[in-house]
Amino acid sequence: MAFGQPKVQYKSMDQMRTMRQAGLVLATALDTAVGAAVPGARTADLNSVFAEVLSDANATSNFLGYYGFPATICVSVNEEVVHGIPGERVLQDGDILSIDGGCILDGWHADSARTVIVGEADPADVRLSEVTEAAMWRGIAALATGSHVGDVGSAIDDYVHSVDGPALGILEDYVGHGIGTEMHQAPDVLNYRTNHRGPKIRPGLCLAIEPMLVRGAIDTAVLSDDWTVVTTDGSRASQWEHSVAVHDAGIWVLTAHDGGASRLGELGVTPVPLG
Repeated sequence: MAFGQPKVQYKSMDQMRTMRQAGLVLATALDTAVGAAVPGARTADLNSVFAEVLSDANATSNFLGYYGFPATICVSVNEEVVHGIPGERVLQDGDILSIDGGCILDGWHADSARTVIVGEADPADVRLSEVTEAAMWRGIAALATGSHVGDVGSAIDDYVHSVDGPALGILEDYVGHGIGTEMHQAPDVLNYRTNHRGPKIRPGLCLAIEPMLVRGAIDTAVLSDDWTVVTTDGSRASQWEHSVAVHDAGIWVLTAHDGGASRLGELGVTPVPLG
């Protein structure tokens, strides 16, 4: 590790198994929040059902109180990219929203996000979400086949720019990260191609891979609540995220119920359970 570089925390198999349990709790909590995202629901309602799942599993939120954040999830609607605060906003037919949440179980963290379209969807929003999700899976696949963390961003970037149709922008100010005994750890996981290769991919590495795409320009601003990030041109946004573990036999998606088997199989990658 070069002088001044943040140290990467590598996990044992037992530690990654605990992270998997946190990931399963989180996946169920997100299922519940996604199911609650219907026209007429308040964004606070999504927060409530998510928090109830965590409580029932004896898990705690890693979002609530994080630098003063007042909720257990982020709900970011339409032009809101990330870090939206749940509240009294009522979801409308055609809204696109990202639900980003996390939890802690026995001291180990999980982090994941999904995009949801409420009611009747604009085809352009469907495309935005589908491309963002597919880009995430290509980044995860690169974690299985690549040599350095930078390969993740290259795979995401290459895919987004290969898709037919109107160009989508990849946010550069908000990136993925390492995860373990803290929610945000080294290394940063960029969502775009650069000359920086990053640390080597090796067993014990756990990353949260989370591309954020927009239908317009990538310029953003933070609202007066000091949290909610919006596109300055009002274009709509999508975020998808999974936490992923690298171990001796391969990778396993900690926050996917099937460990990533269905989506990674389409890309020629077979995830391997932690045992």
